[in-house]
Amino acid sequence: MFSTAIAGSLPKPEWLAETNKLWPKWHAEGDALRQAKADATLLWIKAQEDAGLDVIGDGEQSRQHFVHGFLEQVEGIDFENKVTMGIRNNRYDAQVPQVIAPLRLKGRVHAFEAQLARAHTQKKLKFTLPGPMTIVDTVADRFYGEGEEGRIKMAFAFAELLNQEALALQADGVDIIQFDEPAFNVYLDQAADWGVKALERAAQGLTCTTAVHICYGYGIEANNNWKKTLGDEWRQYEKVFPALAKSSIQQVSLECYHSHVPPEMMALLEGKDVMVGVIDVASDVIETPEQVADTIGRALQFVPKHRLIACTNCGLAPMSREVATKKLQALAAGAALARQRYA
Repeated sequence: MFSTAIAGSLPKPEWLAETNKLWPKWHAEGDALRQAKADATLLWIKAQEDAGLDVIGDGEQSRQHFVHGFLEQVEGIDFENKVTMGIRNNRYDAQVPQVIAPLRLKGRVHAFEAQLARAHTQKKLKFTLPGPMTIVDTVADRFYGEGEEGRIKMAFAFAELLNQEALALQADGVDIIQFDEPAFNVYLDQAADWGVKALERAAQGLTCTTAVHICYGYGIEANNNWKKTLGDEWRQYEKVFPALAKSSIQQVSLECYHSHVPPEMMALLEGKDVMVGVIDVASDVIETPEQVADTIGRALQFVPKHRLIACTNCGLAPMSREVATKKLQALAAGAALARQRYA
């Protein structure tokens, strides 16, 4: 009851990359960078296990960014001539690569880090991939055509590539494959219409557990400022949750603690496992076990005990390593307390 997991990313150690940044520069290259990525991955696997988490991830240590880490292994994308583009409905500007030709994988994308993680933990292993709609929102299209039709066509092209890698990750021994779709909280009608369909295409044929993570973004200034404009009730989930409830995706991750999401939104996910965000990623204040257990208790009004997974609101990448480690410990301790309270 109340197994624990992180949403996905963890901070890069200072010897691997710039710290406290969402798009950090690497501090090495070539074989030295590959070794540093492996060392950081093993460090965070140990930290998650020491904290007492039930589901372990690689912390996305081998990726500069959760979207671009996948795109770097895709043909048809120009990384040499990046352009500045507003993403997440112009919430903030990012330097993005351009899609200039038909898309296909150059080969395996995440075999190195997935196989490394699988070899070094006996616990359930979760691996994250960007969702098709979010990828479309994080690249400049110069090939598939303008308007909604072009976005849909490109989303399904990416979904096919994601599916190829997801099936390979499953063969690597990954237990849970999670697609990250922050765009679902931005393009609400499109998410419910074709976003979930593209997501299902990405997960087609998987027999491992499938999940989707939908958040309100990392704890960076642009996201925090956006949240202030959303009012007293954040009802974005109301659009996409019914579509996800009907979908084949098995787990849904959402923000809860310190958010203005009405808890009753969780009731829209009937039949799904719900990864309830009980750790705030926009604050360095460490949650107490009591606070985590209280959040779980509130969620239990709308989620059955056997379907609730305690999770972080989003990734911890831009945080300090010390704060992230303490938040992992608080997550596990809070879930343990909740088991005592609600067993």
